[in-house]
Amino acid sequence: MPGELLDLGEAGRILERVRAAATAQSASEMGRLYAVDAVHEFPFTRPGLPSRLVGRDGIMEFVVAGWKGPLRYERYETLSAYTTNDPDTVVVQQDVYGTSSTTGPFVLPNLVVLTVAGREIKRFLDFVNIPAAFEAMGHEL
Repeated sequence: MPGELLDLGEAGRILERVRAAATAQSASEMGRLYAVDAVHEFPFTRPGLPSRLVGRDGIMEFVVAGWKGPLRYERYETLSAYTTNDPDTVVVQQDVYGTSSTTGPFVLPNLVVLTVAGREIKRFLDFVNIPAAFEAMGHEL
């Protein structure tokens, strides 16, 4: 449900905006959310996929390229959400619901650790479920 992360402070508000930009596939809105020197990391990845993107431009290049693929995000469901001892960091377990042009409806489990500074994303740890994403795209691992 949109707005459910607002009680988590600035980081929760920024993650709500990330979700809105992702479902709208709005590069301009998504780009405004990342700091120029932001880092977006994928701790669980596989060969051929990045584990770390540095800088707004590189992150946005990757995001926009992903939007050209078969997956279309439609909504997010928060399963659990936590603040941390750092008021600029939140931890959110979420499912992403959408439709794949190759396989149909999908659900992608995901865990995010998001740190913001100055109302921008400083660090985005994205524990995306690679096997679920590949299955939704119709690809073998």
